[in-house]
Amino acid sequence: MDSEYVLKEARALPFAEQVELCRNLWNDIVHSHELSPGEAEVIDRRLQEHLDHPDDIVSLAEAKARLDAKYGK
Repeated sequence: MDSEYVLKEARALPFAEQVELCRNLWNDIVHSHELSPGEAEVIDRRLQEHLDHPDDIVSLAEAKARLDAKYGK
């Protein structure tokens, strides 16, 4: 079974099931990969930056717009 087939089948699922599938896959990935000290440090630093400045955020729509503007779509 190739990834294109799996993706096609996943897209046919109801939205809530797609979200659940993504969460389950992400959790599997996260728990199957041990972070290097450098990766853990970056995550800790970014979390602390967010905790220090919780209102300094960008919406998903704005992030997508910035990426589209920078890299074209």
